[in-house]
Amino acid sequence: MKVPLKIAWRYLVSKKGHQAVNIISIVSICGVVVATAALVCVLSVFNGFRSVIMGRLAILDPQIAITATTGKVMANGDSVADAVSHINGVVLAMPVVEDQALAMYAQFQMPVHLKGVPDNYQALSAIDTVIVDGQWLLRDEVARYAVAAVGPALTLHVRPDYMGYLRLYAPQRQGHINLSDPMHAFRADSLFLAGIFQLQQNDYDADHIYVPLEVARDLFDYTSQATQVELKLTQGANEQAVMRQMQRQLGPNYLVKNRLMQHSEAYRLVNVEKWMAFLLLAFILIIATFNIISTLSLLIIEKDKSINTLQALGASKPLVTRVFVILSWLITGVGAITGIVLGVVLCVCQQHFGWIKLHGDASAMVVSAYPVEMQWSDVGVVLMLALAVGAITAVVTSLIMQRRLQATSGSATTSSE
Repeated sequence: MKVPLKIAWRYLVSKKGHQAVNIISIVSICGVVVATAALVCVLSVFNGFRSVIMGRLAILDPQIAITATTGKVMANGDSVADAVSHINGVVLAMPVVEDQALAMYAQFQMPVHLKGVPDNYQALSAIDTVIVDGQWLLRDEVARYAVAAVGPALTLHVRPDYMGYLRLYAPQRQGHINLSDPMHAFRADSLFLAGIFQLQQNDYDADHIYVPLEVARDLFDYTSQATQVELKLTQGANEQAVMRQMQRQLGPNYLVKNRLMQHSEAYRLVNVEKWMAFLLLAFILIIATFNIISTLSLLIIEKDKSINTLQALGASKPLVTRVFVILSWLITGVGAITGIVLGVVLCVCQQHFGWIKLHGDASAMVVSAYPVEMQWSDVGVVLMLALAVGAITAVVTSLIMQRRLQATSGSATTSSE
């Protein structure tokens, strides 16, 4: 194997007889370099955007959420919260109530997503870190308060320092409704607005309002029910182990979900986009394979005299074929390794220096530069793809070389006759 490798390396680095062959060889290697570097960079950028999105959602989403398997309400939310709070690794467990309601302020109104939470909810969620006006406050000695997202605050024209009540309405769930007096078909409550938050995620900023838990339960006609129980774990706790223990303790009537499971659709969509981009760039790498094959075909023609010399020195046809198969692997390998290294270097530089900026108002964006998160598993996938491309190139090269040698030996036989 050492002799074919030395000869193949010599063919790769030596100056070719025709300048066009030199240029085509360089272009082939550069095609593989650019394609593999682009694959590493694109996958890392998708990872970066996913981390940014999940990081923003983690501000308001619980680390673990427990919901009912059927229906949207669990009948004994308080009991479930108390039961799981004693599991090793759990710091906090709080029942919450979420549903749709109508919010009104002065002559303005809009449907909102109302979430009732305990008074110390900021200990479980980091919502107090995204308050842009006012403060996080649900209750004091004087009154009860609501904290609204920026969307409802703008639509309803309400601010924390306004003295008017924010009125909330929800349809009655039980009892008879008098159609001649539709206003009695709603349960209502009123609160002051204490603060406005902005997560810079439309799912939350568009319509969310936080209120005290008992306000939401009274508005939706609940007592101890909860739509979900939210939990916070101790630092360094084994999330999967805690979830398995909760699931065993609660049984099949409850679902235990971490943050990724809570946003499974969004997470799946990001992954689909990521791997679709991977496939598109993989096709470019495959197209670059044809350049390598054409380059090797030209090299085989150019090295016709060298092949004859090798055979005259006693080299067998398999050995000569092996030289050009190794040459195909060298072209693919040099290009792939160089591209991966280049992609890794570019990702590390972008991660530390943020050279490539996002267009738009930097003050209104979560990040000002393209986020990058390099994962070695993605690098491994790119390397495996490059190896697959190299294998295809080697097989095609072997077939071309065998035909070439057969044609040469046939011509030599005819000449001798």
